[in-house]
Amino acid sequence: DRRQRQMCIRDRKYDDENMLMLSGIQHFMFCPRQWGLIHLSQEWEDNSLTTEGKLLHKRVDDPFYRQKDGDIITLRSVHVASHSLGLYGITDAIELTPSDSSINTIRHPHYPGYWNVLPVEYKRGKQKPNRCDEVQLAAQVMCLEEMYQIQLDYGALYYHEVRRRDVIYVNEELRELTKKCADKMHDIFSSMQIPKSVYSPHCKRCSLYDICLPLVCKKSQVSTYLKKYLYEETT
Repeated sequence: DRRQRQMCIRDRKYDDENMLMLSGIQHFMFCPRQWGLIHLSQEWEDNSLTTEGKLLHKRVDDPFYRQKDGDIITLRSVHVASHSLGLYGITDAIELTPSDSSINTIRHPHYPGYWNVLPVEYKRGKQKPNRCDEVQLAAQVMCLEEMYQIQLDYGALYYHEVRRRDVIYVNEELRELTKKCADKMHDIFSSMQIPKSVYSPHCKRCSLYDICLPLVCKKSQVSTYLKKYLYEETT
């Protein structure tokens, strides 16, 4: 029945040879075809948005950087993985705060005691109307939980454009969405079939717009061009 199928999906495990990049889950949420072009066809083009994002992460992604601000210790570029999701990747930052309890905390080889964990993902722009960023953050949370056998209730998204940090509660609904996205990514990767294009207004913000121009958009552009430069000049 439906409940049994959901339990089977939830219990899917992936071995090391079948792990996918965690960062791809944000691409998949934005557009499955974009994810397919990047991760199956190895297509990529930068635009102003991706370039700005790279410059931001160049400052953030330093694995040897450790910042201590009062009781908070910030670790950069921590490697994480989850065999339940079949994803591996690198977090932008993990903030450690001291704890008096061993419950839902971790030990660190360089810092004595117990530490609470807060993953922080840095984004170039501002809050999005979709859940791309939330799912990426939730995947990081679920990786950390699996690696350290802890339970995390939330993470944080920092938006550079508006200089704002949003705390994101990783509830059961968000976890289910993240797991379903990860499993769909694996299914598509196994089939090696790039999802079909579906045109929408956000396509113009995609760095792969010129590579993946939906047929409906091509027809529209050709029709407009012919009408403007050919038919009007001959009438």
